[in-house]
Amino acid sequence: MARIEGVDLPKNRPTWIALTAIYGVGRTRAKKICEMAQVDPMIRVLRLTDHEVARLREVIQSNYQVEGEVRKQVAMNIKRLIDLNTYRGQRHRRGLPVRGQRTHTNARTRKGPRRIGGKQR
Repeated sequence: MARIEGVDLPKNRPTWIALTAIYGVGRTRAKKICEMAQVDPMIRVLRLTDHEVARLREVIQSNYQVEGEVRKQVAMNIKRLIDLNTYRGQRHRRGLPVRGQRTHTNARTRKGPRRIGGKQR
């Protein structure tokens, strides 16, 4: 079982795809990590040796911010927008779409379930 940055990597996936399970690691970065650690990106995670897993872990810890650090940074950026009372910060505070999408219809994911107002029959 390969565990990197507190995340269990999916066993039966190629290494470069499995690395994308780590928050902050996408496909391009995963390929670079495999290249830097000198690990074959197409080998399945369950076939990795302990030495290869250690090299992957070392490359990620020394070169990239992932998991908790990235989540903390995103949360701080949103908090900064809210504190500055920017338009985007107001949208975050109200729980509405931030990037200009329409809200008359749609946006249910962001707004939550419909609240039926008025008189019910």
